[in-house]
Amino acid sequence: MKTILILLLTVLSISALQAQNKGPKLIIRGDDMGFSHSGNVALIKCYTEGIETSIEVIVPSPWFPEAVKLLQQNPTVDVGLHFAITSEWDNIKWRPLTDAPSLRNKDGYFYQMLFPNKNYPRQSVIENDWKIEDVEKEMRAQIEMALKYIPRLSHVSGHMGGTAFTAEVKALAKKLGKEYKLEMVDVDAPKDFQLFYIGFDQKGLNIDQKIQKFIEMLDKLEDSKSYVFVEHPGIDNEELRAIYHIGYEDVAQGRQDITTIFTNEKVKQFIQKRGIQLLSYKQFLGMKK
Repeated sequence: MKTILILLLTVLSISALQAQNKGPKLIIRGDDMGFSHSGNVALIKCYTEGIETSIEVIVPSPWFPEAVKLLQQNPTVDVGLHFAITSEWDNIKWRPLTDAPSLRNKDGYFYQMLFPNKNYPRQSVIENDWKIEDVEKEMRAQIEMALKYIPRLSHVSGHMGGTAFTAEVKALAKKLGKEYKLEMVDVDAPKDFQLFYIGFDQKGLNIDQKIQKFIEMLDKLEDSKSYVFVEHPGIDNEELRAIYHIGYEDVAQGRQDITTIFTNEKVKQFIQKRGIQLLSYKQFLGMKK
């Protein structure tokens, strides 16, 4: 009788696991680690206390050394290199790791934007005579720096589209991904990568409304499909209120709201109730093999 009961419980456990695995799979990705102390603190908080599953690090950014220390203290975090060839904020800048003359503005920093922006005329990569050779040198340097300090790196993503803004750049990213054995997660189309990007319109909403919209978005996820939600956690403090660019001035409040959503108990309970399986990129990529 005891043996039969054990077998029955085992079958029920397997059935429950199979039912759970049929539900939606979701990567919660936090971008821009290294651009500020506030961002670093929030990204770790959203992993340790919330639903975030992967963190993307900007290697040439000013707070990269602190990011490395925090990631060493949290060795289970899945990490991606957030390849950057732009430095968009008005009050804080970063430069290429390499000489990369075609990727630098007159002051030696990365250009402000990737694509033309009316608020920053002629301050985008596309509007200047960028060279694919410089992009390759810089991508290699950032990958190697990331691997030097974060050897568990599992993938590469593109800051503001930095890995996929032309067909030539996409081909380069794929080539280097194979060479360094790192998945280039923002390069392939969703149907090819079998991972669908999701989001919701946050404009004009207060934090309670954002939480509700986030839950409504989660409720629309389809069983057996895999998704990724990309956002930028932060802490609303004096440091982050000083970081902005024209057209994006509410950085501190907006990124604090993301931290609040990612750590919200109502959100966590809904994910469990809905049967959504939270995955890191590393786990998702392992399932593809």
